[in-house]
Amino acid sequence: MPGNEQFLKGQLLLDSGQLRGSFFQRTVVLICQHDAEGAFGLVLNRATGSKVGDMIVADLPDRLKACPLYLGGPVQPSALSYLHSDAFIPGANVMPNLSLGHSLDTLLELGESYAPTQKLKLFAGYAGWNPGQLEDEMKRKAWLTHPASLELVFDAQPERLWQRILRQKGWQYKLLAQMPEDLSLN
Repeated sequence: MPGNEQFLKGQLLLDSGQLRGSFFQRTVVLICQHDAEGAFGLVLNRATGSKVGDMIVADLPDRLKACPLYLGGPVQPSALSYLHSDAFIPGANVMPNLSLGHSLDTLLELGESYAPTQKLKLFAGYAGWNPGQLEDEMKRKAWLTHPASLELVFDAQPERLWQRILRQKGWQYKLLAQMPEDLSLN
């Protein structure tokens, strides 16, 4: 890969309307890691309809049990990932004040250490791309990019996130956001 390759860590990927019929139709994916080895992301707007406490067999604080569980992607649906944010996380690994974690022990610590500025979002599964795969999808214009923000990551209405971001991107995307789900752009 050329040294000037643009990696998308900390960016949102939105279905450009070309992913109809796939798992990624109308998804918003936060790219958490992206380098020459591939990419790792979490779908922000696909709730499972279950609470974390219903799905994870562990002694969790009530606060964590009540959190909604999101489907982070089609890869390893039993794998747990979470995003956490607070007013100041000096070692944040996704973007300023936002970290990705996979450790149940760390999640338990976060669940027991309540801070009014702390936010958590938990995921089963993830989206993954082999080296060059995401770049190829970008060349085919399967995805649109948008800068991530904590507000968008922890959006209170994830089921409307795809449309909300598209409407912000201009008139041509506003039309895409208003299309019925069963129509194709092809």
